[in-house]
Amino acid sequence: MNAAGPAGVARSAQRPDGLLPLQVATECFSRLVNGPRPLYLDGRPFAGLPDRPLALDEVRRRMLQRRCPPRTRDAVWGHLVRCAREEGAAWTMACVGMALPALAGICRWLAARYPGDPYDVHAEVLAGFLEGLTTVDLDRPRVLVRLRWAAYRRGLAALSEALRAPVPVSPRFCSAPPQRPWGHPDLVLARAVRAGVLNRTEADLIGATRLDGQAVAAWAASQGTTAQAAYKARRRAEYRLVAFLKGRTRTDGEAGRVRMVVQPVSYRSRNSVENLSGPVSKSGD
Repeated sequence: MNAAGPAGVARSAQRPDGLLPLQVATECFSRLVNGPRPLYLDGRPFAGLPDRPLALDEVRRRMLQRRCPPRTRDAVWGHLVRCAREEGAAWTMACVGMALPALAGICRWLAARYPGDPYDVHAEVLAGFLEGLTTVDLDRPRVLVRLRWAAYRRGLAALSEALRAPVPVSPRFCSAPPQRPWGHPDLVLARAVRAGVLNRTEADLIGATRLDGQAVAAWAASQGTTAQAAYKARRRAEYRLVAFLKGRTRTDGEAGRVRMVVQPVSYRSRNSVENLSGPVSKSGD
């Protein structure tokens, strides 16, 4: 997809009221919650929620609170996704509305770097999320996080494709090297996984606890391990990540950008992590 081409212009010209897809989704979710026949969630089956019917915007507000248990979030999201798969339109829109805070953050970051119409990258993020609703494994923890990654990957693919396209340069048109989305921590983690420096679990641990603000203890509980083991695993993974990034700065000229990512995972001394190279047990020993 080349959003700068004629197809992108045509799509943008046809969009309703000039609204972006997530703005349309926000309006639709508001109608689901405040309309004449609003959708409700029965809170009784879910530990941590009140024992009464709950409006979906209240459910979303409660699930965004740090004190909401991860198991409650997963149970609610599992229920919502099953409803979307079995009943369709209204509950699919409910899932989009419940995920809007996460989707909005993705769209803001991607649209700020997208060379074409933001409408297109919003549409790709939303399409990735909807595809994730049909494929996400509900028996695994962190349902929303995996839906978020499905949306992000789809949007990032659109961004990468657009940036690879030739860029017109004045005063005459000619091919120019595309911009590259360097420096974002998610991209750094993805490169480290591809290089074999981190596995997917380690990347998820760093991303969830360093970037998304999740408590290490909460992440550990969702994975069936202890906080101590998770802290040790993160220290070992980050030590390898720092060494990997410092090695790259010697070869690809990204020193300035990489240091911005390395800073949050720097250590007081090398000795603090040197002795943590063995396998991690659930007890953290």
